[in-house]
Amino acid sequence: MCLIVFAYQVHPDYPLIVLANRDEFYQRPTRAAQFWPETPTILAGKDLQSGGTWLGVSKAGRFAAVTNFREKKTNNSLFKSRGEIPINFLSSEISSEQYCQNLVDQSEQYDGYNALLFDGKKLCYASNKITNYKTEKHQMIKPGVYGISNHLFDTPWPKVLRSKKALQKQLTQPVDIKKLFTILADDTKAQDHELPDTGIGFEFEQLLSSCFIKSPQYGTRSSTIILYNKEKQIQFYERCFGVEGIFSGEKTYEFIIEKDVYE
Repeated sequence: MCLIVFAYQVHPDYPLIVLANRDEFYQRPTRAAQFWPETPTILAGKDLQSGGTWLGVSKAGRFAAVTNFREKKTNNSLFKSRGEIPINFLSSEISSEQYCQNLVDQSEQYDGYNALLFDGKKLCYASNKITNYKTEKHQMIKPGVYGISNHLFDTPWPKVLRSKKALQKQLTQPVDIKKLFTILADDTKAQDHELPDTGIGFEFEQLLSSCFIKSPQYGTRSSTIILYNKEKQIQFYERCFGVEGIFSGEKTYEFIIEKDVYE
């Protein structure tokens, strides 16, 4: 998962609106979003290589997503899969705040990550790349529009700024799923002087600078929109893509939260 933009407690009808793109090598085996046969309360895609997920929701109204922190590869075989973080949270009844606190004690067990966790009442962000992580531990999210890519929370990378601005504009209008997907489909690349330097080289920095990424080997594999409405309903939309961004399918799920998480 390489881009998440979201509006929290901003829209009068939707307490949480999430737009997310998962970017990955096309050869990495993946299962599209579905309710997991092995864990029927979880709706998420599945990384078939490591067994975890990048984003998902639960019937109890929980939401979790993770992105990697872009840096020089460590190739530490002892690291746990970051995809375990969302799955473990979605499977639990631990509050988002407590789960983030627990992650502090496990921070060295994972490669660099950003985690966004919602228990239905509170939205929390955690990362093991915060400089003073042992003292800050986590960040409770206040109402607003935010973005996360492959750096720290709300780092103003061009695609984060562009997608946040587009989402803010949509919040002034009736929610339109097609228009929200248009935000995620933006393949505009950043100008050279706007590119961050994360140690991967100019050409790859340029490729990864767009919201929607297309190339022969690596790109946006799925775009997801999640809406939490005031009627305690979750709407989950996913579009999947193949090599060079070719559309390969779409799924929609809607369900009523089985737990009074807003009370």
